[in-house]
Amino acid sequence: MMKKPVLSIEEAEPKKPTRADRPPTEGFVMVVDGHFKSEFDTAEAADAAGRKLKSAYPMLQIEIYDAATQVRTLLS
Repeated sequence: MMKKPVLSIEEAEPKKPTRADRPPTEGFVMVVDGHFKSEFDTAEAADAAGRKLKSAYPMLQIEIYDAATQVRTLLS
C-alpha cells in the first residue's frame, strides 16, 4: 500500500467560539436589537458596519458595544 503525502495548508488559527450568554471581553461589537452580532477590532469599523446595516434596514435598533469600558452607544 502506497502512502500519500500529507498536504499542509497554512491557515489562521480559528477564533475561540464565543458564548451567547457572556458579553465579549475585548474589541467592539455590533448589537442588533439587543443581540451581540459581529465583532470588530476598531470602533470605526463597527460604526461603519452598523451604519451600513442601518441604512438598509432603518427599523433595527443598532448599538456599538465597547468591551473595554462596557458602554453601549446607540446609532441614530
